[in-house]
Amino acid sequence: MAEFRIFETAQFQTDLQQEVHGQQARLQRKLAAYGYPQLRQNPYVGTNIKKWRDAAAETWRYRLGDDRFFYTVDERQRLVFMLTADHRGRAS
Repeated sequence: MAEFRIFETAQFQTDLQQEVHGQQARLQRKLAAYGYPQLRQNPYVGTNIKKWRDAAAETWRYRLGDDRFFYTVDERQRLVFMLTADHRGRAS
């Protein structure tokens, strides 16, 4: 089965640029090394993946240390849309 492709929304990119006191490069390295490979294989299952209950649309959360990344999945087009990123204390 084909892998999922990752699409970063403008809001997601903005969130990464504003994230955690100059830790953008560290977050991007961790996403590239751990997060994105897992999401490409199966964005629904993993120890760091949970369905977000409070969202109206079917939204998922990926946990990477103290940071949370929210995304939706388009199964038909095999796309993962990275929506927002936030520190765990601010993420709802």
